[in-house]
Amino acid sequence: MDPLNEEQERFAGSLRAAIARRAAFAREQHPEGVGKPPLELLWAELRSLYRGGHKVRFTGQRVQPAVSPMPVMLLPGFGAHPKRMKPMADALSAAGHHVHQWGLGLNLGPNERNFSYLMRRVAIIARENWHPVALVGWSLGGLFAREIARREPHLVAKVITMGTPFSGDPRANNAWKAYQVVTGHSVDSPPIDCDFSEKPAVPTIALWSPRDGIIQPRAAAGWPHERDRAVAIRCSHLDFSSSPKVVAEVLRQLDVRE
Repeated sequence: MDPLNEEQERFAGSLRAAIARRAAFAREQHPEGVGKPPLELLWAELRSLYRGGHKVRFTGQRVQPAVSPMPVMLLPGFGAHPKRMKPMADALSAAGHHVHQWGLGLNLGPNERNFSYLMRRVAIIARENWHPVALVGWSLGGLFAREIARREPHLVAKVITMGTPFSGDPRANNAWKAYQVVTGHSVDSPPIDCDFSEKPAVPTIALWSPRDGIIQPRAAAGWPHERDRAVAIRCSHLDFSSSPKVVAEVLRQLDVRE
């Protein structure tokens, strides 16, 4: 066989396998006994997205100066771009924190390459600022944050997760099937060696909402041995990226002397 044709056949076979794997993921049923937010809350999330309710902007309102300004990295949620967290970035900067984006654009899930990049980026930021980095992660971004802190606690000042499903069954949400179809791997078998439920050896704060239409509240709040504090905020899952109430709580948690 011609080498070019052989390469094309391998590519076609790989593509067919990837499509078949994702089709199988799409057919999976939600497991019995595993909770998830009710449909009315999910519809509320979708209505909010349609109305553009997530496009809250920081308008320069006065924020209190940070007690101890520090480097902060913001990690977006699954399928989200860092621009979705711009209101939070602007407010944290206004308070005096040194805000850094994660540098990976859209969050389309973990793999060895992008996770290694993040580990290096956090190490560089900590070294350049002579201070460990506070990691603020929305949804899936919070899982990245917890795992970085679990592996390299000396690089991380604290972790703040927002609607992050780090506790319990990874299917306790309304997004696991979409996650599998997009990433091509099962939620049970992430492509990096990790333990998202293990509490990192740094202060770990979980923000969760009883109105979350994507993530089951218990999965985002966790249990006492999985985090240091859990704080309830009444907002939608999409609002975690920019809601003034959430931004104010993140600022407050960054100021807490652990």
